Amino acid sequence: MPETPLLLDRADLDRMIGILSERGYQVVGPTVREQEHIISYGDVGSTDDFPVGLTDEQEAATYRLVDRGDGRLFGYAVGATSPMSYLQPSDAVVWAGRRTGKGFETVEPPDPPRYAFVGVRPCELAAIAIEDEVFLGTGSQCPTYATLRQKAFLVSVDCTEPGGTCFCASMGTGPGATSGYDIALIEVLDDEGHAFIARAGTEEGAAVLAELGAAPAGEERAAAASQAVEEAAGKMGRSLDTEGLRDTLAASLSDPIWDELAATCLTCANCTMVCPTCFCAAVENRTNLDATEAERVRRWDSCFNFEFSYIHGGSLRPSASARYRQWMTHKLSSWVDQFGMYGCVGCGRCITWCPVGIDITANAAAVRARMEEAAHV
Repeated sequence: MPETPLLLDRADLDRMIGILSERGYQVVGPTVREQEHIISYGDVGSTDDFPVGLTDEQEAATYRLVDRGDGRLFGYAVGATSPMSYLQPSDAVVWAGRRTGKGFETVEPPDPPRYAFVGVRPCELAAIAIEDEVFLGTGSQCPTYATLRQKAFLVSVDCTEPGGTCFCASMGTGPGATSGYDIALIEVLDDEGHAFIARAGTEEGAAVLAELGAAPAGEERAAAASQAVEEAAGKMGRSLDTEGLRDTLAASLSDPIWDELAATCLTCANCTMVCPTCFCAAVENRTNLDATEAERVRRWDSCFNFEFSYIHGGSLRPSASARYRQWMTHKLSSWVDQFGMYGCVGCGRCITWCPVGIDITANAAAVRARMEEAAHV
């Protein structure tokens, strides 16, 4: 559908949150988790719940919030969590039943919430598109994900100030949103004041904007906002050369470089827990004490866990290097074989939240250099 740029102010965003709530959505947006002093998705009732005037300084193994000295609502890169934690819950009951005189009968689950996400970054939209392919497009759909995803409403915000570990431009997933949103925003703070350039991506998004009574944005201001997004592509803190990367990594599996790259890895699974595309899970069967109720639960798991690859006789990946190699080569190589795309969107969370600062972009470059060196020996 054609995208006509519209002009909103902060009061309009508050009204948008109200409209979405009235339509039955549970509105989720960026909040400051005070105890940890981090930005994280949480329930919001107004823009007062947003990280107003805050930015995040991110580097390898470094995250801190800093006062910007202005009133921006989205003046940060990405928080510690993503919409994945809502669309793919860490614990999801996939079946439940209770015992009767004739055996077990299925207990239907309650209706899941309808989520409206406000403040979704373009890299996160790309991650949702990847999860769509994994859980909806492979011929074997996940009912839990499908139900939550089909009900979701997405308000994205283009990036104008990427963080120190961002490399979405390398992955073609940002800094501007091109699809996958109901409403897309660009935050503007200039001589004319604080505003948001909005465009609709779906009929429902257009209906919400129409209910706000938003006026068209001026051409010059809309063009300046778009220019700021384009310029952000050159401000990324990291970059990743993807040319031939799938084949390079596939050829490196037996190279001892993986022992070097994983020498400091703690196999803590932080990278997989914050990643917006990781989807590994385990299934548990649970019963109550008198065995009258039972449920099957899918919970998050990680390929960094020793037991993840356990089969009769032991783990297939007993070493840290084997598990790190599996994670990285899956993201940037075998994922392409499975789904026709990379499993990384360049959000940089794995670099920021790794306790020892392991950098996927630096390690991909190191593998490339090693394989090129070996080819000339």
